[in-house]
Amino acid sequence: MNDNRIGLYRFGSLGVLLALVALWWVASNAGWVSRVFLPTPQATFASLLEGLNLSGSGDGGGELLGFTRATVGRMIEGWLLASLFGVLLGAAIGVSPQVRAWVQPTLEFIRPLPASALLPLAISIFGLNPGMVLFVVAFGAMWPVLLATVHGFAAVEPRLAEVARCLQMSRAAYIWKMGLPNAMPDILAGMRLALTIALIVAVVGEMIASQSGLGQAILLAARAFRASDLFAGIVLLGLIGFVSNALLAVAEQRLLRWQRP
Repeated sequence: MNDNRIGLYRFGSLGVLLALVALWWVASNAGWVSRVFLPTPQATFASLLEGLNLSGSGDGGGELLGFTRATVGRMIEGWLLASLFGVLLGAAIGVSPQVRAWVQPTLEFIRPLPASALLPLAISIFGLNPGMVLFVVAFGAMWPVLLATVHGFAAVEPRLAEVARCLQMSRAAYIWKMGLPNAMPDILAGMRLALTIALIVAVVGEMIASQSGLGQAILLAARAFRASDLFAGIVLLGLIGFVSNALLAVAEQRLLRWQRP
């Protein structure tokens, strides 16, 4: 029954996507919106193939491929740094009620700050270079992992801590053998959210800091009124987000297989 429902939901989600594409096709081909602002799906797909050098025309296309590599590279590097520091800091804070009581107000003060608002500060410190964008991406993506890790360690069954004390386990051993496995569902959920934030901040950083990537490509296409190239970049970003989230969801299912009855 559950498998049937899952299949029905997937079929329904595909139907919604096809309906949106059909509406896009009708709106652009019927002239409801000027093609200067809304290209046809055919033109967008052609621009996407040409940008990825998949059209076979051999006319020197393929710029989107390089931009995609740059953006995905920043997203993954920033996400890995955010995950590393988020888990380390979150474990150090979440394992101690006293530290949580001291640090929680500061975390709640800094957490709502949008990463894009720190771009001017990062530019003044690092300058207009790839390191600046990487710093902002890592900073923005760290908070979901950090807060999820703190929550995961804080929610560990108190009796496990008593067992650790009876076994005279060190703090590091308790974190590794008891705290981390129990906090893993929260950590992985935070990492999935952080991956989306990393992609968003990477694109915004490329737009503002004029760094090579899909963000800069989309901005330049918009300024030149190349609507098909602009939509091709947006579609590519959506595909990157979808694929990366799907891969992380598969990894999450495998890592948490031991929790299933």
